[in-house]
Amino acid sequence: MSVTALIPAAGRGTRIGGARPKQFLPLAGVPMLARTLAVFQSSDDIDAIVVVVPAGEETSCRDEIVARYGVSKATRIVAGGASRQASVAAGLRALGADASIVVIHDAARPFVTAGLIRRVLAAAESSGAAIAALPVVDTLKRRSPDGRGLATVEREGLWAAQTPQAFRRDLIVEACARAAADGFLGTDDASLVERLGHPVTLVEGDPSNLKITRAGDLRVAEDVVAVGEPGR
Repeated sequence: MSVTALIPAAGRGTRIGGARPKQFLPLAGVPMLARTLAVFQSSDDIDAIVVVVPAGEETSCRDEIVARYGVSKATRIVAGGASRQASVAAGLRALGADASIVVIHDAARPFVTAGLIRRVLAAAESSGAAIAALPVVDTLKRRSPDGRGLATVEREGLWAAQTPQAFRRDLIVEACARAAADGFLGTDDASLVERLGHPVTLVEGDPSNLKITRAGDLRVAEDVVAVGEPGR
């Protein structure tokens, strides 16, 4: 079995500000993308890495990230598409012939751990599809379209999806192709697999596996690095 990590890093990250896409912004002096890739580079469970970046950023990613930080497992750097889903599809097309399991992980989650990757992989090897997720603990509210009314949403059984999400290669390739043919745009990769009727195993994730989306998230991440990154 050969495992490839697919890292979608083709978003523009406009909500965080900055002249460059957020994945290239420094996090305590090291590009966020480099920190994410370093975890997969050091994982014994990962054989290869495919990085998907904005069109035109392939060379800078190769020089500034992959070469500079020694990400030797990054065998392919490819241009993404207009959506995350299109970028994942581009990454799937770049997989090596021997890849049997694909682990998809957001570039903006630099604090993923090797342990979480291993647990999700083990579940995917058994069931064909698995994702990291956390049980919802906050009370959820649904706002009316006019903003005047609120309704409480029952949180029992609700989980918040994270990445990594791991899939048998043939399964995620079929799921992406079917979604494209149907014009379906999912909110995560697992939602495409669910449309095929294939069950997805939930693996309890890690609260420290935060996604950096806004400037405030970047400040929190800087604080995390300052006090010591979560254990690998």
